[in-house]
Amino acid sequence: MNANFTPVAAAALTLAFASSASAETVLRASHQFPGGQGDVRDEMVQMMADEVEAANVDLKIQVYPGQSLFKAKEQWGALVRGRLDMTSLPLDYASGRHPEFSATLMPGLVRNHERAQRLNDSEFMGMIKEVINEAGARVLADAWLAGGFASDIRCITSPETVEGQTMRAAGPAFDEMLATAGASITSMPSSDIYTAMQTGVLDGANTSSGSFVSYRIYEQVSCLTAPGENALWFMYEPILISEQSWEGLSEEQQQALTAAGEKAEAFFAEEAAALDQQMADVFEENGVEVVQMSPEDYQAWLDIAKESSYKTFAENVPNGQALIDAALAVE
Repeated sequence: MNANFTPVAAAALTLAFASSASAETVLRASHQFPGGQGDVRDEMVQMMADEVEAANVDLKIQVYPGQSLFKAKEQWGALVRGRLDMTSLPLDYASGRHPEFSATLMPGLVRNHERAQRLNDSEFMGMIKEVINEAGARVLADAWLAGGFASDIRCITSPETVEGQTMRAAGPAFDEMLATAGASITSMPSSDIYTAMQTGVLDGANTSSGSFVSYRIYEQVSCLTAPGENALWFMYEPILISEQSWEGLSEEQQQALTAAGEKAEAFFAEEAAALDQQMADVFEENGVEVVQMSPEDYQAWLDIAKESSYKTFAENVPNGQALIDAALAVE
């Protein structure tokens, strides 16, 4: 034995090796939504963290809610560069880099929760996920949220009701449709809506049912247009993992993460419609008028969208028309 290699050194080396061999992999998951306050998107990520820990595969998900790790619109770039492992993300936030993603927040393309579930297994979503994969990420759980409109000026129903209002619309397709109907547009993540309405920067906004409640928008508006049977606003907000992070996992860790994603997706699908009713109840309890769009209102908006955002998307986005056709082909 080497004279310098003492029993103490040998024991230390053995301990270091054992520690290294049993060290768990920690994935950092970032999202913009409030943590621990009943936001179903936060609950989805937390559920995945609990599931992979229970799987006992030396894998842990550390969740960073409320933009505590990355700002809302920084998450996609961090994810595909491998600086962030996981995120729950409104995919349209990355449409500046991948304009195809605007199809996942296209006015009137989904309409109800049942159709959203059918879209998940469609050619349309296959095309979207191909872009996600090529960019350096993959989907662990699908999630579609319905949403509505809220305003402190007047109830938003038919297109003329947005005339003269300064609106936050979430993505370029809605921006263009609302602008065509006579609204002024100010862009920001949903987490900034409350302050913008409080300070008069915004008159109204549209966002998901979950965000309307989580961010307490009911404190700043007089009227809510709930999704109902004619939901103009639906947004795809999946849980994603960086491909670099995925490839660094063992096969059993990948299997555990996939199973956790499937469970979280099923949980969300059950909760999604309930979110709409919860939103309506919370707003009414806080003295906000709650209305819904009529089929005629919905069709009037769709006619504007087809002549504005649909047309622009088809002309300017690679495979734009093919994406719209594939989505509309879903029964």
